[in-house]
Amino acid sequence: MLETSARLLSLLALLQSRPAWTGPELADRLGVTTRTVRNDVERLRTLGYPVEATRGALGSYRLGAGASLPPLLLDDEEAVALTLGLRAAAASAIDRVAESSARALAKLEQVLPSRLRRQVSSLTAATTQIADDAGTPETDPQVDPEALTAVAAAIRDVEWLRFQHEDVRVLVEPYRLVSWERRWYLLGREPETGRWRVFRLDRMTLSPRTGRRFEPQPLPADDIRAYVMRAVAYEGWAVHARITVLAPAAEVRARINPAVGVVEEVDEHTSVLVTGADSVDTMAVYVSLLDLDFRVLEPPELVERVRVLAARYAAAVPS
Repeated sequence: MLETSARLLSLLALLQSRPAWTGPELADRLGVTTRTVRNDVERLRTLGYPVEATRGALGSYRLGAGASLPPLLLDDEEAVALTLGLRAAAASAIDRVAESSARALAKLEQVLPSRLRRQVSSLTAATTQIADDAGTPETDPQVDPEALTAVAAAIRDVEWLRFQHEDVRVLVEPYRLVSWERRWYLLGREPETGRWRVFRLDRMTLSPRTGRRFEPQPLPADDIRAYVMRAVAYEGWAVHARITVLAPAAEVRARINPAVGVVEEVDEHTSVLVTGADSVDTMAVYVSLLDLDFRVLEPPELVERVRVLAARYAAAVPS
């Protein structure tokens, strides 16, 4: 009976993992005959699972929609991803979404294995969420879930982290993970220099665990969100620029989201916007959205792109 029950759970997990399976495919995965698969499908139907079947050479089994939601069988990565997604949704400004997510999260966390509960807890405790409202149009970078949980574990265990970041070997004391604009950042401190830095996780290649603990130091700012956003404006993007804006710093700050960059005052009529983006094209378009007069002197690629766009806009209207 126990063997049959375990096999039914495995069959249900397979049916949930993709739209359709042939009988021989299921039999091969479960290590049984196709007749046993047919019998197990009938058992699932008896238990209320709507398993649909098509006959013929191209026949297959698929899990249909039922009157009620059947139990979901998740692998470890899926369980972690779902838990983190629900936690983010539970903080939503949309009341019903937040309330429903909180209920679903409570149910899921109740049945998480202890190893996954510890993994999710360490990742959540190490993460700071910033509102995704800068609207960057670049393709979302891909972050390895294993790397994300490994960094969170190093933060939890107060352990040095060694990795390669854009072809440079780095050793840091990891302190916080920050999620912002669908990108993940690590706030860390270089033990040799005492310098605080921010690193993009999708640009990191982790080395094996160091196993070396460190004595935590005070964080560089009370507001970690603002600190990381300023750091990203200075060095966290693929392209950086200092753009002179012919307007007071207060007026520029009023027109931008803090995610766009940092504004430095020059005099009462002029300021400098320190900003960045993942591409020159994006930066050239974004700076025009200030709706203020500006001057671009570097980098050369940005100067040329603004020149091309200026000519294109000029040609778009009657002279």
